[in-house]
Amino acid sequence: MKKILTTLFTIASLTGVLAQESPKEEDFFKILKVSAPEGTLLEVGGLTVLPNGDLGVATRRGDVWIVENPTSRSPFFRKFASGLHEILGLTYKDGALYCAQRGELTKMIDSNQDGKADVFETIYAWPLSGHYHEYSYGPKIAPDGQFFISGNVAFGDEEWWRGESRVPWRGWTMKISENGTMQPWATGMRSPCGLGIFDGELFYADNQGDWMGSGGVVHVKKGAFVGHPAGLRWTGLANSPVKLTTEQFTAKIDERRRRDENGRAIKPENVINETPNLLYAMKEQFPNAEIQTPAVWLPHGILGISNSEILEIPQGAFGPFSGQLLVGDQGMSKISRVFMEKVNGEYQGGAIEFRNGFKSGVLRMAFGKDGSLFVGETNRGWGSAGDANEGLQRLVWNNAVPFEMRSVKAMPDGFEVEFTSPVDRKSAEDLASYRVESFLYKYHAVYGSPTINKEALPLKGVKVSADGLKARLIVGDLRKYYIHQLTLDGVRGATGSYSLVHPIAYYTLNNIPDGEKLAMSDVSTKNSAAAPATPAPAPASTEASKKAAPAKAGVKPVTGGKPKLVEGQAVTMAKAPTYEEVKGLLTRHTCAACHQANKRQVGPAFADVAKRKYTNDQIVDLIYSPKPHNWPDYATEMPPMPQVPKADALKIAAWINSLASASGSDSKGEPKP
Repeated sequence: MKKILTTLFTIASLTGVLAQESPKEEDFFKILKVSAPEGTLLEVGGLTVLPNGDLGVATRRGDVWIVENPTSRSPFFRKFASGLHEILGLTYKDGALYCAQRGELTKMIDSNQDGKADVFETIYAWPLSGHYHEYSYGPKIAPDGQFFISGNVAFGDEEWWRGESRVPWRGWTMKISENGTMQPWATGMRSPCGLGIFDGELFYADNQGDWMGSGGVVHVKKGAFVGHPAGLRWTGLANSPVKLTTEQFTAKIDERRRRDENGRAIKPENVINETPNLLYAMKEQFPNAEIQTPAVWLPHGILGISNSEILEIPQGAFGPFSGQLLVGDQGMSKISRVFMEKVNGEYQGGAIEFRNGFKSGVLRMAFGKDGSLFVGETNRGWGSAGDANEGLQRLVWNNAVPFEMRSVKAMPDGFEVEFTSPVDRKSAEDLASYRVESFLYKYHAVYGSPTINKEALPLKGVKVSADGLKARLIVGDLRKYYIHQLTLDGVRGATGSYSLVHPIAYYTLNNIPDGEKLAMSDVSTKNSAAAPATPAPAPASTEASKKAAPAKAGVKPVTGGKPKLVEGQAVTMAKAPTYEEVKGLLTRHTCAACHQANKRQVGPAFADVAKRKYTNDQIVDLIYSPKPHNWPDYATEMPPMPQVPKADALKIAAWINSLASASGSDSKGEPKP
């Protein structure tokens, strides 16, 4: 009864406080601090919840803590172990803790029950070259009780931008038994920080980089190749389940290894207007190889830049989202939500934002006994949003159900969107409430990729279920293997006429299902945005045309309307736009993923860019063709962004240059006068 009253009070409070504004994610999921002893540096590399509810916390500095009563106001931290090397994963099994160190899977046991580990057992050790980037992640426990471990690639010496597998099993996932037997499982990983078990299967999340146009959630089948070619170096070994070789790969795929007239290696750059390789096309190029494309792409700069932990939401936790997946992101300090289905035997599904605003990079997650989510954070050497370098926080649901897309499913003629609460029928039956676009990324040796082949898809009809919980969209020109962006910014809830907390979902359509298509007689084709037909204007007389004023440079005259910007021509702005005027552009074009106004993040602060005294047009050129050597102390290179419209790029550039005279910024990053 107490829980019911609390829920009713929460809903009533939301209705009263937010009567004039739709609720936001923070109105349902609150971020709380887990207080650690003063001086404790929680650069969290691993989290696991013990059977009694205590929390195991492993750090990148080599410590393991046991946190007793972790959901209380005064949790007790007890050091369980120390002196280990860059722990980036922690799990519990049969009375022992297991962690992935830089070079081994280690078992830790408290044999004398004094609260500290006194037995450290090497289950399996793998080779290392000593390169700084050879991080190792895991373990995740497979359904058969064995352990999955994944490992980063290194980078070249001269070709410092190119991922390398210098020693066996870098860029691989390994399956290791309790008795120390190791079986190579799959390759093609670049920086496989995120591992997770779903539906009894292994999935992993990678980071954008060379050969990785964007992050995503990938089903890791035994013997699969998931994209990065460095690990193919070891497929000739007897125990490799992957049969694709480096020689077969390079015979068909250009690695872009070039040298200048002085014999120095040339770093590959994005080529605009080329006919690109696409990852899914590898299936046809190598029909005898197990080529695995992402089950769900996580668009770069929108749903993360450095994807991390994959974690299933347990039954009873987070309300309508139980059974779905959460995916952390280290660079953007956020968590996304993923829902999957199987179509023609292959996983596919969608992703949507879930919770932003963590104080540092989200690396690890674990659900507590009370259904709240522990979030472990770090940013040393990697850069992240937020104002801290490390942290341990807790995400708590207040039992009020947000108005969200619960899931999106593929249909033979489009998509079916399921909502967490009924929609307002008038808005949901109006095609103007929806937009659908599709796009993809290049598969090339360049660091990252712009979005390519972007198309707006025709909406032909919508059918809303009788209970208002589903909307089925008929969408034309569906493209297999492409990301389909569904924007529902016009749909309103039946209660309060609220907009969706997150109105955009990204669905990866690996297969179009068979089945019955909707009849046009059963759907709504109303579109309030359709322009009414207007008579064509009478042609201007020859004499009047002669007297017309000449057009100014950069402006195209149009009859009866405002001047339009001609693509590719520069415009001098009389007044720089304000932060409020460019805020949406910074988000839409993913600038805010890596940059803040006055704080170094993944990339330099906008104010630091302004100090370089570039012209607006020079900044636009750098958006389209970045020059990483201009910022040598930033590890993550900015990818080319040719998809940003020139008009938007010019506005962003003008705002950046306005920061040169600003005296600081407020908490939102807006420059103060």
